[in-house]
Amino acid sequence: MSSIKDVGQRRKLRAKPFRTADKVFFGVSTAAAYSAIVIIFLILIFLMQRAAPAFQEQGVLEFVFGSGWEVGQDNAGEIIMRIGPQLYGTLLIAALGTLMAVPMAISIAYFIVFLAPRWLSQATTILIDLLAAIPSVVIGLWGLVVFGPVAVEWATILHESLGWIPIFAHEAGTFTNSPFIASLIVSIMIVPIIASVTREIFSQMDREVINAAMALGANRESAFRKVIMPTSAGGITGGVLLALGRAMGETVAIFFVLNLVYDRFNWYEILEPEGGNVASLILAKFGEATEREVAGLMAAGVVLFIVTLIVNAIASYIVAKSQPWRKL
Repeated sequence: MSSIKDVGQRRKLRAKPFRTADKVFFGVSTAAAYSAIVIIFLILIFLMQRAAPAFQEQGVLEFVFGSGWEVGQDNAGEIIMRIGPQLYGTLLIAALGTLMAVPMAISIAYFIVFLAPRWLSQATTILIDLLAAIPSVVIGLWGLVVFGPVAVEWATILHESLGWIPIFAHEAGTFTNSPFIASLIVSIMIVPIIASVTREIFSQMDREVINAAMALGANRESAFRKVIMPTSAGGITGGVLLALGRAMGETVAIFFVLNLVYDRFNWYEILEPEGGNVASLILAKFGEATEREVAGLMAAGVVLFIVTLIVNAIASYIVAKSQPWRKL
């Protein structure tokens, strides 16, 4: 009777206590994770403190959505600091660059995972990761000296062929230093980000589903369009948003190839030699800024920081939700 009673009782399992090394590792990992969050909020608090005078003087809405940047050489008198054209230009260039980069990145990821032999796949992966490691200043100089003349030819062809479309209209007479060229440079810089995320998503797919589609008569194009892309769309979207966040914060490369304007919005004429970018504005003005202007540049950094943080948070959420293990 006692043995039957013992069998019927629920067995209690007790985990063994952590060893000292496990406790230390757990504590260090936890501290590192929380420290990243703390550092982000400390940076935001610092920027808000330095930017508060500019927000109070200009007004938050007027500073973010207004246009014009007129600052004298001293701290006396009224000054105008508004980043509307720069913020819109940042979003425009980042969106155009991402739009150009997505097809290239998805094609590269598909080639690496599904088409290339193993040795070529590894070599291509290394080259793509190497492209991501090139400093922005190097890409900016390359874009100014080497790629700029080529991009000007492309812009000329677009205007001559599609000039009747407002977005490709052009009246300045020169095609240099335009949002179109800046977006091309940005697209080259964010291709590795999208390609890396897409490659990881593709590599986690169940190959049996793809083989089943091929066995039912699908070719590579239809399998890609109807099986691979719908399955991995969430992860790719997250990678695209991560790249968009990187594109919005790009500074030096855009500073080299874009003619910054402060008093008007360039809404859609991407071939005109004028545009805006918040990060490049900070780079261009910070060296000779007065005390009041430094506060305005800090305020511009706050706006860019918050916008980029929101985009990256959305991207991280989408990537996390798209992981296959979450669907089990």
